[in-house]
Amino acid sequence: MFVEIDNVSKVFIDKKLGRGIVALRNIGLKVKRNEFLCIIGPSGCGKTTLLNMIAGFENPTKGKIFLNGEEIKSPSNDKGVIFQEFSLFPWMSALENIKFGLNLQGWPKKEQENIAKKYLTLVGLEGFEHSKSHELSGGMKQKVAIARTLALDPELLLMDEPFASLDEQTRQDLDIELLNIWKEDIKTVIFVTHNIEEAILLADRIIVLTARPGEIYKELKVELQRPRNLFSEEVVTLRKRLRKDITICCNNGHKFGD
Repeated sequence: MFVEIDNVSKVFIDKKLGRGIVALRNIGLKVKRNEFLCIIGPSGCGKTTLLNMIAGFENPTKGKIFLNGEEIKSPSNDKGVIFQEFSLFPWMSALENIKFGLNLQGWPKKEQENIAKKYLTLVGLEGFEHSKSHELSGGMKQKVAIARTLALDPELLLMDEPFASLDEQTRQDLDIELLNIWKEDIKTVIFVTHNIEEAILLADRIIVLTARPGEIYKELKVELQRPRNLFSEEVVTLRKRLRKDITICCNNGHKFGD
């Protein structure tokens, strides 16, 4: 199995309260190579915490996480992370932002240029090579961030609600473009989202987490052919089913998703 999460729990110590807060409990999950996995659940259920542990930014309190059979203990080049914030360097052009990681890795300048242009084209931003952040829309900024990560050729792509700050139409457009990019440059993707429709549109499989402490409530395979029509009978039925699951997982009537 490509990614294996073995009975993982995470506890944060609240010094003010003088006690531990259990964020995640007994998470057991396996992810196949080239699978597109989406994780959904109520706010505060530990989705981002789980992603951070897979990335190596944090360590589990209990249990272990493996990538290609090797335990994950720290960040590494075989894992690429895309956050909700665009995290671009404003003084750099789009092309320079994409080349940034390649430069840190010591790639020859000509190869940096070729690779950066390849991924700029892949995300549909040819013609914007020299544009700075303030000259790009929110969706275009996130495309640059995606291209910068893909240029490093990670085996595993971790995405933490990357389109959540964008308007609904832009988000749907980027979901479709992300799938097109994934088909061209297939990676294993673990994608955290609050949006049920987004998960249905993207995922091979959806994991539903309970409210804190986050546990796996349900695993659901999405066997609908891509591209998926959000208004088809099959998708509408699946959406209702997931909304029911989320309602069960939420505490005190908290709303989930859009």
